[in-house]
Amino acid sequence: MITRKSAREITMMEEAGKLLASCHKEISKMMKPGVTTKEIDDFVEKFLADNGATPEQKGYNGYEYATCASVNDEICHGFPRSEPLSNGDIVTIDMVVNLNGGLADSAWTYVVGEADEKTQRFLDVTKESLYRGIKEAKAGNRIGDIGYAIQQYAEAEGYAVVRDFTGHGIGPTIHEEPHIPHFGLAGKGPRLKEGMVITIEPMLNEGSWHSKMDNNNWTARTVDGERSAQFEHTIVITKNEPLIITDQD
Repeated sequence: MITRKSAREITMMEEAGKLLASCHKEISKMMKPGVTTKEIDDFVEKFLADNGATPEQKGYNGYEYATCASVNDEICHGFPRSEPLSNGDIVTIDMVVNLNGGLADSAWTYVVGEADEKTQRFLDVTKESLYRGIKEAKAGNRIGDIGYAIQQYAEAEGYAVVRDFTGHGIGPTIHEEPHIPHFGLAGKGPRLKEGMVITIEPMLNEGSWHSKMDNNNWTARTVDGERSAQFEHTIVITKNEPLIITDQD
C-alpha cells in the first residue's frame, strides 16, 4: 500500500534529512588516501549518536553496520572494512537516519583524493541523472516518468542503468511501496500524489548493467568489474516542485 505522509511526519523527516546532509558534508572531508570505510562507518555512528539519532539500517534484516560502503565495482550494500582506500578510488556511502522517528535516506559517491577526467565525468553524469529524475517527481506525473528521464539521459551519455535495485517509498519504515525504477516508460506506473515521500537513487555502471551477488548475500557488484556510482535523495511530492529533504546545498 502506498501511503501519503501528514504534515507532522514530513516535518520530522525534514529534520532527519538535514542531519543526514550535514553528516555527508563531514564524510566528504574524510575522503583521503589511507582512510578506511570502517573508520567512516564508526564516524557516522558517533555523529548520529551525538545528535540524538540512530542509523536505521543497522539491524535491518541482520545488517551490522551504520552505513553501506561500496567501493569501485561494488554497486550497493558494500560492508565497511579496514582496508585503506587509495587515491582515485570511488566509494558510495549510503545511510538511513532515524531522528525521533523521522527517516531520511541518501547515498553519495565520493572520489578518494584526486579524480581524473574519466572519473569526474562518470560521477557528474550519475549525479545529473538523479536530478533529471527528481525533476519528474511531481504530483500528477507517473513513476515511469522518473525512470524514463534517468535512463534516456544516462544511456545517451554512454552508461548503463542498474535494473536490480530501485528507489522506494520511505517512512515510517525503511522500505515501503512504491518501487521507483530508474528505467522504464514515460506515462506508466502509479501516479505520484502530494504527500508521498520517495527515494530516487540511480546506480550507473561504466559497463554492463547486470549485477552479481557476493557470498555475504548483501553486496552487489558489476559482472564485468567495471565501476558503479550512485547518488540518492529523499523527495517529498508536493503540489508544486519536489522537495529534496536531504539536500546538501
